[in-house]
Amino acid sequence: MLIALLVILGVIVLAVLWAVGVYNGLIKLRNLVQEAWRQIDVELKRRHDLIGNLVETVKGYAAHERGTLEDVMKARSSAMAGGQSPGQQAQSEGMLSAALGRLIAVAEAYPDLKANGNFTALMNELTSTEDRIASARRYYNANVRELNTKVETVPSNFVAGMFNVGKADYFEVEGIERDPVKVDFGQSTYNIPPPSGYGQPQDSAQQIPNPPAPGQLPPSQG
Repeated sequence: MLIALLVILGVIVLAVLWAVGVYNGLIKLRNLVQEAWRQIDVELKRRHDLIGNLVETVKGYAAHERGTLEDVMKARSSAMAGGQSPGQQAQSEGMLSAALGRLIAVAEAYPDLKANGNFTALMNELTSTEDRIASARRYYNANVRELNTKVETVPSNFVAGMFNVGKADYFEVEGIERDPVKVDFGQSTYNIPPPSGYGQPQDSAQQIPNPPAPGQLPPSQG
């Protein structure tokens, strides 16, 4: 009888230790997902600021392109709205990318604008920011995939359900990296999705480094 009780007690202890280990692993993954999202959020805010400055620069040369400028600012306001999930943010950023593509297409018709030093600098900064967003997005999605796999698969899904550890949203932005068009402004190139029917897709101007493995911090980028 005593031996049976000891065996049962041992099984219970092992089960508790296993559950604790699984729970700690889930929380670690959830924290990594949240940290990765904060990195994306920082770069998105920088992107929004750069786009606002870009619109002001274009306005000085093409003020009569009012509809295009207003479309970009409306999309920017939507992307800057707080309280959005990663999935909702991805949709907002996709709309902003589409509006920005139309603005860049308009800018091609103004040689003085393309030669403007401030415009060129903003485009270079925007290109660099897009690259960092792409790298941070892949790192974030890799951690989301690992967390969601743990939440959905047996037996870790039982622990996730007990402690309300849910799945996270992926961050997939339509248009930022898919079928980009090279827009040449002389000293700089910027890959941005064009409006429907404009241009032909070419290879991306810059190569994005491979993301770090899930659970590892991405390398710092300048």
